[in-house]
Amino acid sequence: MGMQTLSWFSIVRLGLVQTGLGAVVVLTTSTLNRVMVVELAMPAMLPGALVAIHYALQVFRPAWGYGSDRGARRTPWIVGGMAVLACGGFLAAIATALMATEPLLGVALAVVAFCLIGGGVGAAGTSLLVLLASLTDDRRRAAAATIVWVMMIVGFIVTTGVAGHLLDPFSPLRLVAVSGSVSVAAMLLTVIGVWGIEPRNAASAEPARPTVPAGSSFRAAFLEVWSEPQSRRFAIFVFVSMLAYSAQDLILEPFAGVVFNMTPGETTKLSGIQHGGTLLGMVLVPLVGVVFPRSRGNLQIWTIAGCTTSAIALLCLVAAAAVGPSWPLRENVFMLGVTNGAYAVAAIGSMMALVSAGSEKREGVRMGLWGAAQAFAFGIGGFVGTLASDVARFFLTSPALSYAVVFAAEAGLFVLAAAMAVWVHRAPSQQTSLQDKHVLRHAAMEV
Repeated sequence: MGMQTLSWFSIVRLGLVQTGLGAVVVLTTSTLNRVMVVELAMPAMLPGALVAIHYALQVFRPAWGYGSDRGARRTPWIVGGMAVLACGGFLAAIATALMATEPLLGVALAVVAFCLIGGGVGAAGTSLLVLLASLTDDRRRAAAATIVWVMMIVGFIVTTGVAGHLLDPFSPLRLVAVSGSVSVAAMLLTVIGVWGIEPRNAASAEPARPTVPAGSSFRAAFLEVWSEPQSRRFAIFVFVSMLAYSAQDLILEPFAGVVFNMTPGETTKLSGIQHGGTLLGMVLVPLVGVVFPRSRGNLQIWTIAGCTTSAIALLCLVAAAAVGPSWPLRENVFMLGVTNGAYAVAAIGSMMALVSAGSEKREGVRMGLWGAAQAFAFGIGGFVGTLASDVARFFLTSPALSYAVVFAAEAGLFVLAAAMAVWVHRAPSQQTSLQDKHVLRHAAMEV
């Protein structure tokens, strides 16, 4: 008997986990960042280094995925990972409050906190995606990816809005109280999200049993996944495309300020316009699938289209740098958001579709590998974007031209990613590779 697939309501419930995850992360990477730099007058590189630690810990995603593969269920890893994340978020707020009176102790505690945040995000996020992919019908994967990611962005928006209101007038004690409340809320959302999902669906399939053979090591499991052409190619695709996706994050607002003379308030609104476009782009993919059923589930086409149109939007920003204030920048940035959103949903949907494309039950290791590639790209993307703009400005006399060079390079990365999307899907499937291995093994035994 095949495994029962998730209903729409169950998909939304699992999305609550991502909402809680987003709530804790945005408070630590956005609100605490601002408090350290503005209220506490700490150097900006401090929160930057702490966020880098959070991304660096993501390199262990394949190991956490392997751990969930060894057990029969993903739920303990999701709940346990969220507990670690919630504790890390609360500890980060305590560390930030402590920096006001004991800077060294506060910074040391913050390092521990951000290690917990990185570990919690990696453990919970990897197993959540594997669970969602394994229980979602093929035709619903793009829509499921949209629902989960939109709910994460909703977590961003609601948390920043509510926390911003509750933090005034600011005090360290109030910061700790708000952070603790967010962590408790995230845990409640996680328990509500996963309650009964996995046991009920697992009951209709085989009895629960470890999916990894006894005696199998993580190194063997990782090398096995890396030897699969499709898994390896998709990891490289995720890194290149996410590098292009994230590299403009830290230079778009400075670009608008330098070239278009926008005020800080105006550039902040510009960022909001981009996020609005991203939401629309994410929703667009499943909506088009409803209107044109043949496009539903064709994630390769959506991935290529998202990468290609993102490259076009970035090339339009190159033109904006040349034309100057008369260029419709807001419309251009909204277009970039829409194309990025469509790409992101298609890429995540492809992850969910490919993670089970094999019979050796390495879903956790595969998803961990791709998650690590994504986190690594995000971790260095912002730094590389700002470094490239500084280097270009050193060699070029015009600031506008230096930004144009960086946007053009990002567009080139997206074009490369579009070509790589074809390369990924032309790779021999994991299933084919494994069948070939079994044939050779049996032939050797007969000889």
